Amino acid sequence: MGRMVMVDEKFCFEEETQLTVHKTSVFYRGDGFVVYNPKGELVLRFDSYYGPHGHPLPKDELVLMDATGNCLLTLIRKKPSLHQRWEGLLGEKTKNESPIFCVHRSSIIGRSNVVVDVYGDPSQEYHIDGSYPHRCCTIYNTSLESSSKEPMAEIKRKVDPSTHVMLGKDVFLLCLRPGFDSAFAMALVLILDQMFDDAEIDDDDTKEDPTHVALDSSS
Repeated sequence: MGRMVMVDEKFCFEEETQLTVHKTSVFYRGDGFVVYNPKGELVLRFDSYYGPHGHPLPKDELVLMDATGNCLLTLIRKKPSLHQRWEGLLGEKTKNESPIFCVHRSSIIGRSNVVVDVYGDPSQEYHIDGSYPHRCCTIYNTSLESSSKEPMAEIKRKVDPSTHVMLGKDVFLLCLRPGFDSAFAMALVLILDQMFDDAEIDDDDTKEDPTHVALDSSS
């Protein structure tokens, strides 16, 4: 599969890449995220209080920014919606801007996966399986024609390389297949963080969700 560019080619890495994601509510007031590449360079960020130019954001509007604060994607919660529907717009929200993708739960009853529909291409769809609160889930590219599932990105817990100790859920990995847009993947992380409450689970690592699919596994 070739490049899957949703935002910009510069966010599509040539090789399989692991980004480190920090949930900054531990250190700063409010919920936010910062994302670093393997070199330790800041590549993406999100602030729940302010978007580009320091403008306050509505509670149901998320803005993913690059390292310099430029708006990449605006994510909007649609209401009312029993399936917790979100839509993603390229760049800043404008009056006539059309969404490029939507995210929603597959069912309102019980445990369900998350579906991502890409507008303009009915054949392109993604499913997110696993447990985000446990930081253990996989983003699959699904083919409606062949019913196949190809893992494109994975959210998983990070292990400290020096101590071999698993870090807390506020620091985790976003693992990407070559060519998969990291900005799009991080937008999905922001939406998952809104859909699922970490407080609903026990922090005991022995109860870790078993759902885990390596990116190099066969479809």
